[in-house]
Parts: sequence; structure tokens; C-alpha cells
Amino acid sequence: MRHDAIRGTHPARGPLAGQPIGSGPDSDTLRERVRRFLRESLPADWRGVGALSEQQRSVFLPAWRDTLRASGYLGISWPVQYGGAGLSVLEQCVVQEEFVLAGVPLLPLPNDPFGFSLIGPTLLRWGTEEQKRFFLPRILSGEHRWAQGYSEPEAGSDLFGLRTSAEVVDDEWVINGQKVWQTAGDTANWIFTLTRTEPDRPGSRGLSLLLIPIDQAGVEVRPIRTMTGHSEFCEVFFSDARTAIGNVVGERGDGARVALTLLGYERGAASGAAYAGYRVELDRLVGLIADRGLQDDPLIRQRVARCWSKVEITRLLGLEIMSAIVSGAAPDAESSLIKLLLSEHHAELTELATDILGMDVLLVGGDGAAAEIGPDPLGAPNSPAAWQQKFLTARAGTIYGGSSQIQRNTLGEQLLGLPREPRAVRSRG
Repeated sequence: MRHDAIRGTHPARGPLAGQPIGSGPDSDTLRERVRRFLRESLPADWRGVGALSEQQRSVFLPAWRDTLRASGYLGISWPVQYGGAGLSVLEQCVVQEEFVLAGVPLLPLPNDPFGFSLIGPTLLRWGTEEQKRFFLPRILSGEHRWAQGYSEPEAGSDLFGLRTSAEVVDDEWVINGQKVWQTAGDTANWIFTLTRTEPDRPGSRGLSLLLIPIDQAGVEVRPIRTMTGHSEFCEVFFSDARTAIGNVVGERGDGARVALTLLGYERGAASGAAYAGYRVELDRLVGLIADRGLQDDPLIRQRVARCWSKVEITRLLGLEIMSAIVSGAAPDAESSLIKLLLSEHHAELTELATDILGMDVLLVGGDGAAAEIGPDPLGAPNSPAAWQQKFLTARAGTIYGGSSQIQRNTLGEQLLGLPREPRAVRSRG
């Protein structure tokens, strides 16, 4: 990845601090430091986390998290006073990319992305000092394992049409309603939840983001078995669930703005390195093509070139977004373009894989996929079972995190300046 396209210098602080980066030489200094850490910390015969069996991963990943925490690689974007490394956004991108290319996770456990990439940065932006001091250390330690409570059965892409309610009773929030599609919800013990706290204010007005403990009688978590046979998603039911009155992030009734900030972190923070995992997966697909003797097939080559172009376009868009962030701008609608491109690319690439495998893809043969959602990491098998699972989950990728249709609306209205699409009026009652 070439960082000379990004201008500006941001000094690093904290455990990973060293020479400031922003252009090629400084970026290379940090990159080599990260590579040295990986060489010294991983086994000599390391082939990527995808090469481990499911049982081996269950042992390796918690131990790897301990190593990262001890070495200052957890919370790399957080300020030092809250236990982070204080790295600039550009430095984060370098670290993320090197970890992906080495085939090892920077956020090892299923709930880590929600803690470190979503609610953590949101608390740093909107939280009180008391909230930061309480919640952030517990994310670092792993005591708190987070899930995201946004989508509802009738309010998925229409996020602000949600019906889950919360009211103050005896100095506590009392929550009633249902959320759905919680990734790793069955291993979480806290959930950040968008709720309607001002029922007389419709739409995006009158919402609040609450922090709710899951381990209580008023919360029920039900795993959702998907067509892959796994249960990476859950639904959560609140029946007079309770949380402390101080567990609202930002101002009461201003949850829409807080929620959109969080979505910006979800799509923007990793934009610069988002392409890397898909590049690793594309390389593995090229190996499958060679194994099948199809490397000279002109139609296969054309489809591979199209996939390569999508990944490369995403890399360049990531650089553009990083440039804007380095200049002080917040992540904006361009992050929707990356989400749209990568999710549709993944569906296209996995369809190509099934075409290459032919009838073999109908067999449940070989080891399964190494990652529940998204691209498989370095070392993952080229087996029919693995590609079959990736083919199925890639379809869901065009829906979760914002459907492709919603992303196109966002791009048309916010980037191209097209007229807003008429919104349906939700009946009340």
C-alpha cells in the first residue's frame, strides 16, 4: 500500500510511538516495527490464522489477545490516558494492513470490534468522563464484551423507524422491545442500544443511545441459525430490562446524531486497510484457479480482472478517505461507497469461486471457512466447504451494515446532490 499519496504528518504517542508518519519513509519505519513484532510474537511456521483448525483457533485467539494487550496493540486509536496507543488514523491504517497481510487479527475475539471500533470511539466523542473511566478499561481487559442493538424486525435499513422504548422509572431506564441481527450477541454481556425515549417525537428525533447490561432477567438472547448452519447472529428481547440512568451516551433525545457518529466509525475508521483482506482472499482464489487448470480461460481471466479492479478501486478510495480524515474531516458518505463496493465485490468473487468449483461446490468437502462473515483470512482452505460458506454469507453482506439499496440512496442524495427519495409515513398505533 502506497502512503505517499497521503500528505501530512501526525506524531505518534503511547506504546507504539516513534517517528511520525505521513509520507513513505516514516510509514516504512512503523511498518517495519510492526513486522518485527509479528515475527517475534508468532510461531516460526506461521501460515495465517486461517490455517488453524477451529479448536486451534479457540486456544490461539484468547492468548493472542493477551499478547496484544501486553504489547500495546489493543485500542491503538485511543488516547494514552485511557489505555490506548494514541496512534494517528494513518498509523492505524499501517498497523491494520500489516496484521491482515500477516494473517493475524488485530481484534481477536468476536466482540472486540464492537468494543474497540464502535462504542469505544463513540464514548471518546460523546461520553462523560465518568463513562470513559468506567467502560474503556473494561473493554481493554475483556471484562465487557459488546454487541450492537440497532436493527429491529421492522426497522433495519429504516433505522430511525425503530420501536424499542425506554422510560425513566425510579432513577433507572426501563427498556422494552426487540433488536435483531446482533453479531456475536450470544457472547456479549453488554449491548449499546438505540431506543425511543421521547415517544411524542417521531422519526430520528427523540432517540437515545443506552448502554445496557445483558446479564439480567429482563434480557433474552436467542441465536439465529443461518443457512450456513452457524449462528453468528442473534436477536435480543427486552422485557422491563433496566440500566442506570447515567448510561445514556450524549444528550437524551439526541441519539440519532450519536448513532450516525458510531456508523461513521464503523465504515470510516478502517477504510484505508479495508481492501487488504479482500486482496488476500483474491490471491487464494487465483490459487484455486491454478489448481483447476483454468488460468488460461479468457472468461475466467476477465472475471478475475474485474474483481482485482474492485479491490484496487477500494484501496484508492481508502487512501482518499484517509487523506480527508488526516486533514480533519469526519468520515462521510464516501464510506458508503466502500461498503457498497466491497460487499458487492464479495458476492461477485464468491460466485466466481463456485463456478470454478463446479459441481464440487455442492459437496461439504474439506475444512470450513475460517471467518463467519467477511473475507477469509490468510491460510484459509480452498475447499468446497469453505467457498460454499463464503458464497452464502457474502449475500448477507449486501444487507447487514446498511443494504446496497440504502447505500445507493445515501450516495445519490449526499454525494451527487440528487433529490431525496420520498419517505413513507409510518402509521402509529
